[in-house]
Amino acid sequence: MRILICEDSALLRAGLVRVLEDSGHEAVAALPDASRLDETVDETAPDLCILDVRLPPTWVDEGIRAALSLRARLPQLAVLVLSQYVEERYAADLISSSGGALGYLLKDRVADVTDFLEAIERIAAGATVLDPEVVAQLLSRRTRDERMLRLTEREASVLALIAEGRSNQAIAKTLHVTEGSVEKHITAVFQKLDLEPDESGNRRVLAAIAHLEHGGPTPPAPTTPSGRGPQTGTNR
Repeated sequence: MRILICEDSALLRAGLVRVLEDSGHEAVAALPDASRLDETVDETAPDLCILDVRLPPTWVDEGIRAALSLRARLPQLAVLVLSQYVEERYAADLISSSGGALGYLLKDRVADVTDFLEAIERIAAGATVLDPEVVAQLLSRRTRDERMLRLTEREASVLALIAEGRSNQAIAKTLHVTEGSVEKHITAVFQKLDLEPDESGNRRVLAAIAHLEHGGPTPPAPTTPSGRGPQTGTNR
């Protein structure tokens, strides 16, 4: 895989190059800041860009703004953002932006080479890879979202089950509806949450995060077709 690195720490930058090249990848460029990022991306055509959130000259948000710009300009380019700490606002902006495969990891995770390389491969394959700490902090922000008020009771139930990681088939079985009905409800949820279609297929992930982050309603206890409550050992 052809990888471009944009990291201001010379030590970490060199370490990333070494780890990636020892694993059979090609580091096509290793930049200390984002001043020539767009030009270098166009020249080297990487498969993946790794960027620090905070880069010179201000060390505030240059890296995340560069990542957002790259995702908008080159939606097919996979992007991995590294951060020293959990930057909630930046993480939310990045995840909700349009674009291709995406990763957001804490730099401590780079210390585990095996996990880091596995994350690289997953992102390159089109996955969204988020550090568990990032997800945990995003989910702790339980402010109400007006978008949730747009959902019908059934749509809210479907969304809550999506957030539990249920498949369409499992949702249909739990709510005693057809998979076709579930698909229609999911489409309505995406539309009402303003989640536009994208090639990376992140809408399901974003919908689940929106539900959990903003304290969405939990699904009602499923009932049997006869209207009685759930029976012991069923709907599991």
